[in-house]
Amino acid sequence: MLPKVVIALLAGSYLTLPAIAAAETPETYRQTERQERHFVPGLTQADDEASFSDERLAIFTPTSDPIRHKIDYEIWDYALKNILISMGPSNRQGAPSPASLTGSRLKSGPQSRYRLEGSLVLFRFFDKKVVESFTEYRQDLERVVEMHDISALPRNEQLAFWLNFHNIAMMEQIAKEWPVREPRDITIGGEPLDEAKFITLRGIPVSLRDIRENIVYRHWKDPKVIYGFWRGEIGMPHLQSHAFTGANVSSLLDVAAADFINSLRGTQKNAGRLAVSELYAEVAPYYFPNFESDVRAHLAGYAEEPVTELLTETSGTDATIREADIADLHGGARPSSYQPVVSEPGITSDRPVCTEQLGQAACDVMYARSLKLQRMKRRDQATTRVFFSNIDLPGDPPNKNAVE
Repeated sequence: MLPKVVIALLAGSYLTLPAIAAAETPETYRQTERQERHFVPGLTQADDEASFSDERLAIFTPTSDPIRHKIDYEIWDYALKNILISMGPSNRQGAPSPASLTGSRLKSGPQSRYRLEGSLVLFRFFDKKVVESFTEYRQDLERVVEMHDISALPRNEQLAFWLNFHNIAMMEQIAKEWPVREPRDITIGGEPLDEAKFITLRGIPVSLRDIRENIVYRHWKDPKVIYGFWRGEIGMPHLQSHAFTGANVSSLLDVAAADFINSLRGTQKNAGRLAVSELYAEVAPYYFPNFESDVRAHLAGYAEEPVTELLTETSGTDATIREADIADLHGGARPSSYQPVVSEPGITSDRPVCTEQLGQAACDVMYARSLKLQRMKRRDQATTRVFFSNIDLPGDPPNKNAVE
């Protein structure tokens, strides 16, 4: 199993900074715009594109008579709560261009206008032991697949497993390569990160894309599953601070769908047309065969007032929103040695006082986050999203409230 190593906290200036706490166990834890025209291809049924790999992955087809077993993700849940910074719901206002470093034109930290949406990871503070723990956890989940029939679990338990597995493996590979500006630039053995078959499931080489498309998309009909897969990019659905479980997966996916659809990463207005994330074109063969009508109907199910108006005011739909920058507090780069750190008494600056360990650019992001949330509170806008887990009662069927 995963070594008894978890993330602990040290006090920081605007947030807490993670470090490794040796030999801490789960039991201890219990006690203590770049816009591009994106071509939407001719859409065919996903089953028409089956490959040799697809046929072998058919062993993970959910059974119709599940057994009531569960998998525990407490260590992953604890890690998520300590390696992420939630930026809060979108206020549908793009973040201004970050300020240049004093006395230069250099800019550091996240550059994306969407950097105040979703969540950002603290890759800067991952040491070798943290990165190795992700690898060991991913390998541990591979052994779970080897020893147990995942397809025999209730549907929500299976879905939670595949979402967590995918996101842990994605975190592992990005952490290994950090600093990197765009996760899609990462290669493994010469293959792009998404296509590289570095995962082994019952002797079958599997890629991250395989998990999404050839396991989950193929067997789950509800498009909300797309929001559970973290891609490491600011422009994609964000990583939540809760591990998926059979009890919470449906609710967490609803929260993630609402967050993404009502953000600038998901929907915008462009010259009288509806601009949506490139994600919708990517998953169209599985969930939106009639792209225009299907996407709009899906968005309407989660749209809040601004997006509801946007759907009414626009005609035509284009998958043009793209942002491949890494979802990282430091923007995929180490703090510049040229960064001024204002820490001496009497020195004034437009920037907030910051620690050298965190870096001025990251402090600026956290300060902008604080201002954004304060403005939202003054306007009586929600700054958090709440979810409710399903409660299993004696006598309930094993697929109660299953995501179809």
